[in-house]
This record gives sequence, C-alpha cells and structure tokens, in this order.
Amino acid sequence: MTNTIQNSITSNEFSGTLLVTSEEIIVLQESYGYANRSEKIQNHTETRFGIASGCKIFTAVSILQLVEAGKLSVESKLMDLLDHTFPHFAQDITIHHLLTHTSGVPDYFNEDVMDDFEELWIQNPMYHMRKLEDFIPLFENEKMLSTPGEKFHYNNTGYILLGLVVEKLADMSFADYVQKHVFQLAGMENSGYFELDQLPSSTALGYIDFPDGKWKSNIYSVPVKGGADGGAFVTAGDMDSFWSALMANELLSKAWTDRLLTPHAWEDEETAYGYGVWIDSDSIGEKKYHVMDYDPGVSFHSGYYPCQELTITVCSNKSQGAYPVLEILEEAFL
Repeated sequence: MTNTIQNSITSNEFSGTLLVTSEEIIVLQESYGYANRSEKIQNHTETRFGIASGCKIFTAVSILQLVEAGKLSVESKLMDLLDHTFPHFAQDITIHHLLTHTSGVPDYFNEDVMDDFEELWIQNPMYHMRKLEDFIPLFENEKMLSTPGEKFHYNNTGYILLGLVVEKLADMSFADYVQKHVFQLAGMENSGYFELDQLPSSTALGYIDFPDGKWKSNIYSVPVKGGADGGAFVTAGDMDSFWSALMANELLSKAWTDRLLTPHAWEDEETAYGYGVWIDSDSIGEKKYHVMDYDPGVSFHSGYYPCQELTITVCSNKSQGAYPVLEILEEAFL
C-alpha cells in the first residue's frame, strides 16, 4: 500500500473495509477500526456493513427479473400493480419512472426539506419500521412533488413502492426475494436485510461521532430493518461478487443488464442514473457504474470501472469517510 493511501486512511480516521479487485483478482484488501467500539472488536475482511441506499440496485435487479419473467413491464402503471390507494398520486406513474427517480411521488425523506435522517424517527419510532408497508403512512396522503417524467429527483419513496410491487408479484417478503434471487445467485453468502436488534455475528455497529470526541451508535437513528430503498448489510467481498455476477449476466439477461446500465435520467452533465445505479461519463463514454450513500453511522461507495475491469468497494461504519478513501483509491488504480 502506498503512503498516500495510508495517509488518507489515517487522516480520515477511517473505520471499515476497502477492497480493490482487477478482473476478479484481489489487488488490495484492508480493514480498519472497530466493528464494536465498546468491546474493542475489530473490523475484518468478513465484517458485514450497512450500505444505506447503496442497495437500491438490488431492488432494480429484482424488478427487472420479474419483468423478464413476464410479471410486468417497465411501462406498467403503479396503480395497476398495487391494491393500496394513494389519493394524490398521478395515475400515469410507471415502473420506469420509479426506477429512475422521475416519478414525482412525495419522498418520505425529502433532503430539500429535511437535513437529518434521524428527524424522521421522532414522530415515527424507528423500531416499528420492520416491513415495507410500515413506511406507507409516511407518504400515502402527501401530494406529488412533480409530474411523472418531468425531472430527476432522488426519491426513497419510489423504491419503497418498487419493493411493494416485488412483494405483490412474487408473493413473498422483499427481503426473502432478494436473499433468494439476488444474494444467493451472486454468491453473496454473508449479506442480508438484518434487524438491528437481531444482528448476526461479524456485523459492524454504525457509529455517529461528535465534535467533542463523544460518539453514539446508530441503533436509534435508522429503521430497525432495511428494505427496498436501503439498509442491507454486505461484506466488501460480497459486493465485489455482486458486480461480477451482474456484469457476467448471471442476474439478468444481457439485454436487461444493458438496460439497467443505460443512462435514463441526468442529475447533471456528467452524472446519470440508470436503474438503481449511478453512471459517471466522460467524452469517450461510461467510465464508472457505482452505488453509494450515507446514513447516520454508515458511509459506502462501490463502483465498477469497465475500461479497466476494476472494482472498488469501500464500506464504513461511520457517517463519513468512505468517499475520501475512494477518491485516493481511484487516483492510485485508475
């Protein structure tokens, strides 16, 4: 490891695991910090980390698998797929709109209005949020943010709705569907949608640090169980396995894998969104497919770089730290 990488990790007080692979061969793999600070249990390469909204791509894959199975199409209308009534929702919202954050549905966590994810759980106790349907009261009576297809607006509600569609059409819980049809197919043996009060072994607690040096865990800051919009736990190695399976068309056919990785909506001139995945492009085409997010006690980035056949994953059990490490790794290996 170069001094530059080590200095970045040290200066950021990084806690987590980083993994760099080239054509599925490990180039760099390191772990730092504690999975459990109180008990001084260290993070290691098999530690499971929360990845917040980084798992929206699992939801997108699940939906497209059902499309391939003939259960629906990306142009199917939401109102034709769910029994629940949303009085203020537009009637022409499609699955494509939801996948690309262009549906205009009200976001239960609207970052334009609310700065802190923790604020949500003051009136809505996080320990009640164990099923996708538990999120419905947070948005069912809210008004649309925009007309379907009008603009890109990153939206968690849209992915909750997609998860509800998966549950309806597959006749099983969303978590069980992903476990069977995504994680198992991809060889992600250590991943799952775990409940914070029933965490399996080798799972990192998330930590929120304060300026005075004090800290707390995130067990009261995020939903007790993740779902279609975020909250899965993975190891860095499992995330690498996911990219390998996706790019080898083992989760979807080549046609639908290509569709997932196609830019469908643009956040700005360089950053697009496919189905559940961010796509950064330059003058010669796509240069990076990636998933990422930050929650209280979670920071995560994982990307596949097709020109180099390189995968970089950074999982952290702190609210910040993954992105600076990712930047250093990109500078070193791209």
